[in-house]
Amino acid sequence: MDAGTVGAISTVLVTIAFFGVCLWAFSPKLKKRFEDDAKLPFADDEKTELTAKQPENKQTDDRK
Repeated sequence: MDAGTVGAISTVLVTIAFFGVCLWAFSPKLKKRFEDDAKLPFADDEKTELTAKQPENKQTDDRK
């Protein structure tokens, strides 16, 4: 096998892999999962807002 044949085979394999990833990423079955995953970075913000709205527990210091 010469370099041209190896280059052609690798190009075909990479192209097949690329289209496989595209089909997986745009699969209608996985749309809901990807939408939920896209919201994950904002999940901490919602938790922070909820804890910020809760009243603070003020504890007294009984040490003398």
